[in-house]
Amino acid sequence: MKLFLAPMDAITHQAFRNLVARFGGCDEYFNEMINASSLLAGGAWEKFYLLDGPEPEKLVWQLTDKNGEKMAQAASLLAERGGIGIDLNMGCSAPQIAKTGAGIAWMLKPIEETAAMVRAVKSALENAAKDGRPAKRLSVKLRLGDEKYTEEKLHSFCAMLIEEGVQMITLHARTQKQKHSRHSDWQAVERLALRFPPIPVILNGDVKDRDSYELAKKAAPHAQGIMIATAAAQKPWIFREIVGSSPTMTVGSSPTMTDEADTNCTNSHELESGRFSFDAEELALRFIDDVERFQPQEFWKTRLQRFFAFYCLNFSFGHYFQTSMINAKDNDDARKKVHEYFEKCPNDRIIQLKF
Repeated sequence: MKLFLAPMDAITHQAFRNLVARFGGCDEYFNEMINASSLLAGGAWEKFYLLDGPEPEKLVWQLTDKNGEKMAQAASLLAERGGIGIDLNMGCSAPQIAKTGAGIAWMLKPIEETAAMVRAVKSALENAAKDGRPAKRLSVKLRLGDEKYTEEKLHSFCAMLIEEGVQMITLHARTQKQKHSRHSDWQAVERLALRFPPIPVILNGDVKDRDSYELAKKAAPHAQGIMIATAAAQKPWIFREIVGSSPTMTVGSSPTMTDEADTNCTNSHELESGRFSFDAEELALRFIDDVERFQPQEFWKTRLQRFFAFYCLNFSFGHYFQTSMINAKDNDDARKKVHEYFEKCPNDRIIQLKF
């Protein structure tokens, strides 16, 4: 079963994808969502959203916007670049997104309007392929719907998506207002996969370790993949944790990986013994370095805050560490606070996984 890194705002940029790539095990990376209007306007920061490392052949571009025409124009632009395909965001329920007519709002608009947007994006990708560029897969990430959701409405909506050319669907099986305190409905993913067997259906929600991964597979055996979001933000090694020491996985570097993600995380003895260890302090410091390399300076503070809000929870005094990092004045102060934490808590420095 394939493993996907979920698109997460201010997290799944190249600096973070580099961390995930160091450990291996992830089949596809979804970038943080790109606003189509901003991309077309050619803003100063848009070039950072278009970075495709460290493994361009695994990247999926996710688009969001309230305007269907601009979504199609942006898809045409992205079709000129590398990557597997284009994903349409129909699942983000954040009020600042949904209220503008983007994200989950596409599930709630008149279905003819949403169908027209999907059709336009599909046409843009097909036209790009006619010009000799590689064909791009079209996928959609969505939720169950609003609080009036019924399975019949969801399946009808997905039938429209497929009719308009969508080739993969990721279902985060919660409604618009359901929070993470309510478990994602994995059975709904299974029923959707059974309803549309030719289309890969991907399960998203509540997979946080190998045990929950196995439970999700049992609950939705006909799903063709599992997408992981916040658990990956906390543990960039989660995909490695799930696949274990499989000889087919990528570790440290690969023929397709650039030195942007290259670090020798492990060795053959560790693989053979079923153990894997790494330096958590070094990982944190490498992330700060990569944020400086692959993000505009205006983003440095928020990108560090978003990552360390999750990463610090791995450690004995996680909330203390988290507060310290969120309040760091700048990157040098963040590095200082990382050093200080592991000096005080040296037993937290080496993380060991067992397979």
